[in-house]
Amino acid sequence: MRTALLLTVALLCAVPLSVSAQLVKENRQQKFPRQLPAGNYSGITPLGNDRYAVVNDKSADGFFVFRIDIDTITGRITSVANEGFRSSGQRNRDQEGIAYRPLSQTLFISGEADNEVLEYTLDGQRTGRRIAGPELFGRLQRNAGLEALCYDETDGRFYTVSECPAEGDSLLRLVALDDEGHLLHRYAYQPDAVKPKRRGLLLNGVSELCALGDGRLLVLERTIRVPRWKIGSYADCRIYEVRPSAEDHLEKRLVARFRSRVNLLRRNFANYEGMCVARRLDDGRMILLLMADSQNQYRGVLRDWLKTLVIR
Repeated sequence: MRTALLLTVALLCAVPLSVSAQLVKENRQQKFPRQLPAGNYSGITPLGNDRYAVVNDKSADGFFVFRIDIDTITGRITSVANEGFRSSGQRNRDQEGIAYRPLSQTLFISGEADNEVLEYTLDGQRTGRRIAGPELFGRLQRNAGLEALCYDETDGRFYTVSECPAEGDSLLRLVALDDEGHLLHRYAYQPDAVKPKRRGLLLNGVSELCALGDGRLLVLERTIRVPRWKIGSYADCRIYEVRPSAEDHLEKRLVARFRSRVNLLRRNFANYEGMCVARRLDDGRMILLLMADSQNQYRGVLRDWLKTLVIR
């Protein structure tokens, strides 16, 4: 009997218990209150040399540039510096996603207010070019429109998707565009079903996309529940891997899942809306960098959290 028990334990230890345990090393989230101004940060994209462009969905039209140094052994963030805001001089368009295209040395930003993807120079000015508009997605719900955006430099493709399905639809429509903004493919993506509650706030949907450069995309889904009295609020984040192909429907596979909350003992609530590949560890694994929207550090409780995960 004892031999059988030991064998069972050994087998359990030998078999990966989850995709997360097999593929991901999760680092604890970090905050840098002296270096990062309070914001409503959403999309993030690497510019090279440890610099990142970041959009704030409540600021004027444009983006911040932050320098973020990451340890190449642990994947932990070691320092952050704010290099300032680059403004287009135009009014806010609820900037949500941002992607850098190295060949043209320009940035592309998706806006939830107009459901368009516009091009910007590195000093923040609009070029006048648009690569995507609301006609690609149908009738999107208010404040649940064009959210996520990324660029795959390897195959020269942009990927974008709305936060929630269009009116009358049950699926998200993730689209692939070429460098000129021509539609290459429209994929059906099934977001997780979430059971509603009678009271309190519930937000659910896709907040970010990230291209890994090897045919894989990561999709960040998050569910936020805020009870009437705020205590017990939590943000549940799931990162899925998909492989766009000739098929119309995307099959997703869970890569990582983590939760943050506000209760009597913990105040680490983080609504992650930005995600990108930062760099690689010395052993070749990728460092995934995530950035949270604190709603301008809401009531002194929320923080502008950063988080890293190491993936294969």
